[in-house]
This record gives sequence, structure tokens and C-alpha cells, in this order.
Amino acid sequence: MTSTDSATLDPVTITVPRPRSLYGSLWRAVPRELGFLLLTLPLVIVSFTVLVTGISTGFGTLVTFFGIFLIIGSLWAARGFGMLELLRLRWAGRPAIAGPDWTKPTATGFWARLFGTLLNPHYWLYLLHGLVVNFAVGLFTWILSFTWTVVALSGLSYWFYSRFIPTGRGDWHVSDWIARTFAPGWTPDPVLADDLVFLAIGVIFAVTLPFITRGMTMLHYLVAVGMLGRFRIAELQGEVADLSASRTAAVSAEGTALRRLERDIHDGPQQRLVRLQMDLAAAERQLASDPDAARTLIAEARDQSREALEELRALSRGFAPPILLDRGLIAALESLAVRSPVPVTLVNALPTPVLLPQEIERNAYFVASELLTNVAKHASATSIALRVGLGDGGGLEISVTDDGRGGATVVAGHGLAGLEERLRGLGGHLVLKSPDGGSTVVSALLPLS
Repeated sequence: MTSTDSATLDPVTITVPRPRSLYGSLWRAVPRELGFLLLTLPLVIVSFTVLVTGISTGFGTLVTFFGIFLIIGSLWAARGFGMLELLRLRWAGRPAIAGPDWTKPTATGFWARLFGTLLNPHYWLYLLHGLVVNFAVGLFTWILSFTWTVVALSGLSYWFYSRFIPTGRGDWHVSDWIARTFAPGWTPDPVLADDLVFLAIGVIFAVTLPFITRGMTMLHYLVAVGMLGRFRIAELQGEVADLSASRTAAVSAEGTALRRLERDIHDGPQQRLVRLQMDLAAAERQLASDPDAARTLIAEARDQSREALEELRALSRGFAPPILLDRGLIAALESLAVRSPVPVTLVNALPTPVLLPQEIERNAYFVASELLTNVAKHASATSIALRVGLGDGGGLEISVTDDGRGGATVVAGHGLAGLEERLRGLGGHLVLKSPDGGSTVVSALLPLS
């Protein structure tokens, strides 16, 4: 086993990003936001045309019963246009909006689910969005953003293309009007003055363009949050379901751990202690008649007591070994790596100084121990890399990579399934990548509260 810290292997560089100005960040988003806004007009026209045709025809032919299918089809089309709007907003750089859970059926059976569309309020909100609200908002934002962009580009380039505009007697110049209005008696060169005036207008519109594109995009985003997003009550129901699933998983994981502990104690230390009791009783009977045999039995009893003690210590390491409580997680993982039958390289990618809650350290140690045990038992590996660091979401990440045969899967009732259940109970998750014949990478993320 070789242990390396973050300075020698997989170093962690803690950089402080340079502060970016708000105006600069607005300009960096202009291409995507402007692309979003300029594509809005054709999309809202198509959406309005399709939906108004489908709905009007559906209600017009409702008496023939065929109109119901047209109305349902229009609702599904509105759903498609709404989901496209959410995707476009995401592409424009806005935060993702959690849409309705369309996979959850409101009824069972084909016909019940088909007509259940009519009872789902999200479909009618999406229809209102595509038919009225997004059409009106889209026209307004497209006209404003398009006009603003054209004026900015025209003003900035007027000095160039004005040379190609035919001139004639009686041409009107904006600089003449400005001179007569604000500076009577001043007679500037009309060509140069017009170039400067239009350049100033172009600069003003170009400088304010990022605020226009951001404001118009945010208007679309706020409308989408109110009409295309998931209902708050649905979010609360989802959170309650997640908490219930986590609680169930935690209870199940603890029950599994207790049953395994009972089995290990019964099969290990308990059997040795029973054997120890029998050897001591036999030695006591032979102590007077056969001292040599009694000494042999006592020696065997001593060996049994030592092995029982070692097994109890091994079991205690599954909870919280003393080194974990005394010296912290990294020292405990180093000790764990030393005892592994497969050579382990420990990579400490935690930023320093870092203080982890004791409960997080205990669970991280348990996860690492289980992962290393699974590799030693099943992977046929010759080396293991154990990495501990912070994950993308800010939680504690324990990652184990081996060079074994791959093909690992999560099977109910086996080690990885129990570990996944335990992590789910803690609010974390397990990620497994194990192609056949390739390296296996198992990452466990523990949330830090």
C-alpha cells in the first residue's frame, strides 16, 4: 500500500477565481440570449397557428365526437411546445425549471389515460401559454430585441455604408435638425456630423443591449416558471416521498447491519467462547489426575481467547475503530488500506484544513471498508485506488477504482445493493461504472449538512 497526500498524487489546487464584473457576464450571455429571442417569433407563430387551428376545429366538431380527439391532440401539442420552451430557456443560460411529472398517469387503462389528459390542469396551462401568453410576450420581446440590435448595428456601421447611399439636392440630415434646434447659427459638416450622431446612437444601443436581452429573456423565464413549472404542492409531495424512501432505506439498512452483526458474532466469537468454556471445564476436571493434559487444554483455551478477542476487534472496526475517533478519517483509511489483501493507493484530495462531522467520518469509513472488501472478494484485482475528496455537489465523495475484471452490478441482497440502500438512507447515492473486462469505478457521495 502506498499512501499519498494531495501534494504528491492528484493534487488539489484551491484557486480563488477572479471576480467577474456584472456587465462582462451580461455580455458573455448576449449571443445565447439573442439567439433565443430572435428564434422566438417563428416559434410562437407556429405554436399559435397549430394550437388555434386544432382547438377551434376540435370545439367546432365536438358534436361529432371526433372533436375530442382533436382537442386532446392540441393539448399534447401544447405540451410539446411548452417543453421546447423550457429547453430553449435552459440553452439560453437560465436555471432549469422542473416541469410536471408527465410519467405519472392520472388514471389506468388506455382510454382512461387518454381522456385523463382533459382533466390534467398542466395541459390547459400549457395550452394557454402557447396560445395566448407566449404569443403576446414573444411578439413584444422579439420586436424590442430585434429593433434594439438593428439600431445598434446600423448606428455603429453608418459611417461605412452611408458612403454608398445616393445623395441629391434637398437631402435631409439629422445633424441639421439638431443644429437648428439646439445650436442655432452652427453649420457643421452634415456628412461628418451625421456619422458622429448615428455612431453615438449606435454606441448607446450597443452598450445597453445586454440589459435588453437579459430583461427579455428573464420575462420569458418568469412566465415559464409560473405556467410551465411543477406545482408547488407536487414538489412538496415529491420531497415527502423522497424523505419517506430515505427513512425506509435507512431502517432497512440498519436492520440488515444488525442481522449481519448477529450472524458474525454467532459464527465467530460466540463459537470460540463456547469452545473456551468447554476447554476450561475439561482442564479443571483433569487438573488433578493429568496435569499435562490440563496444561494443553489451558494453552488451547488461551489461543481461543486471543482469536475471539481479535475477531471482536475486527467486528468493532466496522462501527468506529479507535484510530478513527482519535486521529480522523484519513488515518483510519490508511489503516484500512494496510490491512487490505490487495495493494491500495490512498489519495487524499480533501482541502486543508477540513473538519468533518464524526457521523460523516464513521459512515465514510464504513463505505470505504465495504468497497475494499467487495473488490478483494469479487474483482480479481491487483491494485486499488481509494480516493477521498469533495464531490461536485459539495458532499464527501469516496471513490474506489480497481483494475479487475469488471462486470459488477447491483444485485438485491448483495454487498453493493446494501451499500446503495444505506447511502440512500443517508441522503447520498452510489454511482457504479463497471464495463466487462475493464476497470470498475464505484463512487459514493455522502451529503455534508
